Amino acid sequence: MTITYRVMDRRPPLPADLVQLLRDVDTATIGHFEHLGFAGENIRPVFVARAIGAALTVAAPGRDGTVIYRAVDMLLPGDILVISRVDRDDIACVGGGVVSAAKARGAVGIVIDGPCTDLEEIATIGLPVWCRGVSAKTTNRDIAVGGSINVPVACGGAAVLPGYAVLADNDGVFIADADHMRVLAELAIARQQRSLELRPHLESGQSIFTFRPEAA
Repeated sequence: MTITYRVMDRRPPLPADLVQLLRDVDTATIGHFEHLGFAGENIRPVFVARAIGAALTVAAPGRDGTVIYRAVDMLLPGDILVISRVDRDDIACVGGGVVSAAKARGAVGIVIDGPCTDLEEIATIGLPVWCRGVSAKTTNRDIAVGGSINVPVACGGAAVLPGYAVLADNDGVFIADADHMRVLAELAIARQQRSLELRPHLESGQSIFTFRPEAA
């Protein structure tokens, strides 16, 4: 049987001005007015973290670790490795080795809709990882199953195309194409500013329904 690894051309990094714009945006603010693009299913950060970057996507089945390292070799500075565990199993495809290699390539984060391993080592390395729990069962480069890199994937219920913008923080992971992300970022910043103006009003014991932004 021939083992196939499908590798598509990568997409360019995110525009620098979009990355700068997203530095002031919280995923939970986008959650007030957007319903698509959230990688859910209990995908949480290994440690308190924030990351903004372009998605390099991986469809990773079973215990095959080769496809992960092939993807790592394609990473460019500013990328976020977005891994879809297509078999929905309890195999950890990311641990200390993958995280070390990804950081060395300039990645700013990793998102997996499956478990990871080596939690303490990942925290020490310092590259942010969002995952669905932890597992001692791991992938192995001696086991060949196949996989795909830079193809459309579903990660935690979110559709992710190569090069999509990824915003990940302590509340969750949000993914969208760069143009739509820019629009949402501008809406989010405006909403966050209104929230800052509202907070003293609420802290003084007044009702949200009596708040008048123009009087703040």
